[in-house]
Amino acid sequence: MIFLRYESFRGYLRMYPVTAAIIAINIIVFILDLLSDNHSLLDKGMFYSTPDQNHFSLEEPWRYVTAVFMHIGFQHLFFNMFAILVFAPPLERMLGHVRYAVFYLLCGIAGNFLSAVVEPTTAGAGASGAIYGIYGAYLYLAVLKKTLDEGSRKTVYTILIFGLIYSVFVPGIGIWAHVGGLIAGFVFAYGYDRYLLYKDKR
Repeated sequence: MIFLRYESFRGYLRMYPVTAAIIAINIIVFILDLLSDNHSLLDKGMFYSTPDQNHFSLEEPWRYVTAVFMHIGFQHLFFNMFAILVFAPPLERMLGHVRYAVFYLLCGIAGNFLSAVVEPTTAGAGASGAIYGIYGAYLYLAVLKKTLDEGSRKTVYTILIFGLIYSVFVPGIGIWAHVGGLIAGFVFAYGYDRYLLYKDKR
């Protein structure tokens, strides 16, 4: 099972610096937003798009990235940070620090983009799109690559089934951000794997 965490705090920071930095940034941003006037930080950084204003967030494109590090409420932050803490480290180890950081951001961006495509009027914030991108990479490893052990594979399937059901039936959940991140993670993992195979054959 690749998702069991045995590292000490210092060991975790040393082995997974990008994941640790992502968690720290999210927590710091959340605290700063609580200290701001009327959640002004969230207002300036969350993703939103309407047909008449900031369509596809093209007028304020930074929101594609800043929204990935913002959360609406402590529960939202807690569950997302727990998911990153547990599930992100193996992928950071597989991809390497820099590639993993790029992968994470691109999946978050893809989730926001699909939200704007499917729902012309949309608004949201959170790391869920990027997290589902991580799940998408594991889904590729489980379904096509077939390199995950049985316990890890069943964990991925269970998380995705319950996560997507939860996204459908609980109001206020950005399901299309989840779907967009999941698809992006799967596609990016497939593309990176094809690249490695091509590189080995040269």
